[in-house]
Amino acid sequence: MPILGPLGRRPAGTMLTAFTVLATAWLSPAAATPLPDSPTPAAATSDVWTVAGPQADKDQLAADVVRDDSTGALALTVRRGADPVLPDSPLGLRTEGADLTRGLELLGRDDRRVHERYAMTTGKQRRVDSPMTESRFALRGDGGVRMDLVVRVARDGVAFRYELPDSAGTVVTGEASGYRLPADAPAWLLPHTSWYEEVRSETTAGGAPAGDYGYPALFELAAASADSNDAAASTDADADAEYVLLTESGMDSTYPGSKLAHAAGGGAYDVALAEAEVVSPGELATPWRTAIVGDLATVTESTLVSDLAPDAEFSDTSWIRPGTVSWSWLVEHDSPRDFERQKDYVDYAAAHGWEYTLVDEGWSREWVPELVRYARGKGVDILLWFRWWEVDTPEEMDTVFGELNDWGVKGVKVDFMNSGEGEPEGVGRHAWYEDVLAATAEHRLLVNFHGATLPKGLQRTWPHLMTYEAVRGHEYYSFDQPLTPTYNTMLPFTRNVVGSADVTPGTFSMTNRTHSDAHELALPVVYESGLQHPADSPETYATLPVAERVLDQLPTVWDETRYLGGRPGDDAVLARRAGDRWFVGGIHAGAAGDAEVDLGRLGADDDDRLLVELVTDGADGLARETRRVDGDARLTVPVAENGGFVALVCAAERGRTTCDQPVRTTPATALALTPRTATAQPGDEIEVTGRFAAAGGESATLRQVSLGARPRAGWTAAGDDVARPALRPGQALSGRWTVRVPESAEPGYVDVPVVAEYRAPGARASAPPVHVEQAVRVLVAPPVPSGEAHVGDLHLLTATNGWGPVEVDTSVGDDGAGDGAPLTIGGTTYAKGLGAHAPSRVTVYLGGACTSFAAQAGVDDEVGDRGSVSFRVLGDDTELAATGTLRGTDGAQPVTADVTGVDVLTLEVADGGDGISYDHGDWADAKVTCD
Repeated sequence: MPILGPLGRRPAGTMLTAFTVLATAWLSPAAATPLPDSPTPAAATSDVWTVAGPQADKDQLAADVVRDDSTGALALTVRRGADPVLPDSPLGLRTEGADLTRGLELLGRDDRRVHERYAMTTGKQRRVDSPMTESRFALRGDGGVRMDLVVRVARDGVAFRYELPDSAGTVVTGEASGYRLPADAPAWLLPHTSWYEEVRSETTAGGAPAGDYGYPALFELAAASADSNDAAASTDADADAEYVLLTESGMDSTYPGSKLAHAAGGGAYDVALAEAEVVSPGELATPWRTAIVGDLATVTESTLVSDLAPDAEFSDTSWIRPGTVSWSWLVEHDSPRDFERQKDYVDYAAAHGWEYTLVDEGWSREWVPELVRYARGKGVDILLWFRWWEVDTPEEMDTVFGELNDWGVKGVKVDFMNSGEGEPEGVGRHAWYEDVLAATAEHRLLVNFHGATLPKGLQRTWPHLMTYEAVRGHEYYSFDQPLTPTYNTMLPFTRNVVGSADVTPGTFSMTNRTHSDAHELALPVVYESGLQHPADSPETYATLPVAERVLDQLPTVWDETRYLGGRPGDDAVLARRAGDRWFVGGIHAGAAGDAEVDLGRLGADDDDRLLVELVTDGADGLARETRRVDGDARLTVPVAENGGFVALVCAAERGRTTCDQPVRTTPATALALTPRTATAQPGDEIEVTGRFAAAGGESATLRQVSLGARPRAGWTAAGDDVARPALRPGQALSGRWTVRVPESAEPGYVDVPVVAEYRAPGARASAPPVHVEQAVRVLVAPPVPSGEAHVGDLHLLTATNGWGPVEVDTSVGDDGAGDGAPLTIGGTTYAKGLGAHAPSRVTVYLGGACTSFAAQAGVDDEVGDRGSVSFRVLGDDTELAATGTLRGTDGAQPVTADVTGVDVLTLEVADGGDGISYDHGDWADAKVTCD
């Protein structure tokens, strides 16, 4: 493992609000001539216009726009001081009516300073202060068509974009944009897919196979200055090598995403659009073609992608709370279907001070509201997983997100945007990204994008966007495609540079993992994500108390980030600060050794004393030790083969023995309601009483306590909220309300919540109150059936399915309603019945009016012998009849039950236990006989 040398210190940004400082000077065409002091070599027939960087430094970045007089073509050279870093990048656009890649004439130039100061809710640092210089080159090309080239130079890179000011619109058919790298430059590249989950590998710019590569693409260049004949200078050059990270920023729905097209054998990487043409009805601005330039510290710490993005769409971010999330799907794929198991994950989050539990694929709307109530009473909020096409239209967004607000859900994980109709990185899909972000902001829901494109600045524009996938993460362990230590060390220098990455680290139980426990524990420090998903079970974490202690302390919001050492493919050591504590994470690929970490890089004075709590791989598992060192100490850390370490660093104040802060948990409380269930008709009134108190054994005093009924829109509750400034142990708060069912109420179940809220002991002033909720479950009863009635013709109170909706009188098809085939079991087709897909649950109201139930149950012929299911009939939650496992070869089996006196009939279909998802279970000719 390389020794980590001192890299100098830089102060953190301190500004809170976002604004831009402009200084503009319009230059006439005559004034926009080549600058005589330009250090860029150019032919006598070329014009060179320089855009200097924001710092008065001989080694600052600068950009030269070069116009070849013979062809009128433009190119861009990025240099540091006098030395080219990224030379001869071609520029230009092609439109349906004009070739704007050659024959270009400069009309004028406009220069200004741009100073971005803004706050982030996620990312490497909360407050950003980024000065840039900008030059706009007004150009005239083919047929007199106008195009502006806008170039920005920052401390950490250069970006350019094109603007077409024609208000009548245009059709772009491609870009000439590209980059020219030395063929022998080491490169870390990702084969392009629209979901960015391929394996990134190390190659060279010229040695990479021909094909399309995804952003960000990282290249290592020679040091800016070194005497190749001087061995010492050569060593310094290796340490100070210049890197270039290529990506794009400022995406919106007017322009598609792009990728890098590469022909084998050379260092050319050209920008290729995801769609063949871009139709713009008016003025058009392309995304920023972005090159982050500098040493690895500069690249890793860069905020250029968000600096170039539009500012936030809204300013009130008080409701946005990043955090740590318990998550069951990775190690237990079926667990999101299990209400009781999800409660275990909520309990774990509550006990460890984690903010959220994510319920992934398989959750049921039948029990999610109850899980939300259970979790919120423990100080934990619920996030839910969705397929993107379930919220594809504004109407679906309003309906679904509104319902989540009613339930109290705090965020969504939206998946599979890489699939479906249309180009996943086209303007249509980008319009969907904008629409769903606007809708979730309106409904105050956090967002996590999976199966998604890459972060391109939207986390600044939409502060509730917590993280993206767009990375091969830990889910691939369950696909038997484990992540290698080498791959892990590439991500901090590539994917995670451009935005939050939901890699879901913290998975200790995967037996195909080849790196150490300390390496795995360091990943949530090394990888930044506004929502961090430790992806193992409560039972596994309970066996790793040293890991638990680190995860319980780990923030997901950082005041600043500093690179401490490493190289992609070998090592990565990053430090992140939250308040007055630094978290240092180191990961390594290769043989065991020592890492030397320069703590002076963290900014303490040399005569300060630091307390360092270090976790490494020990002989018997994770080992923790405490050291007291000077502020400028170089910390020597033993690192196992493919190992790592975590260090928590704070000031060694007198009497301080740990950097840990108390894990805040929520006091246990009890909210009792009478009645818990009720059956009513429209216009009825229900008397509800509630009693709220701390649970027995709790010693904390609750502050600012209130209690009240919160019926849904259209329902009313007569009776005032009750409140107390303090509720001490042994005291209770009680209330009574008369709830009226509206005359317009539709049949079905309706929850009438009663809510207690209070301030938890020791909670920060900005923390939301604890929300404790229980609900009276009211059944607005439909008419009771009479005579012989087919179940599918009755009002279905609830109907849940393992895939798609429960279908009436057809089998289950795809995930849409009404797309199934005729019900067919054992070669017999049935006109009436229910088509289900395990696990499925259907309830209907009988109101005690029926005596018998009968059906022919079996696996639908469309899946044949691949399906295996079991059937169960319940009356008022008591089992009345059941089958064993039935397969496609068994044909239809009669199922009958005595339902005398039953109010609610439930029909369940369960998986046969083989884990195969062809479980189409039909309730053919299902009917009840009633009075």
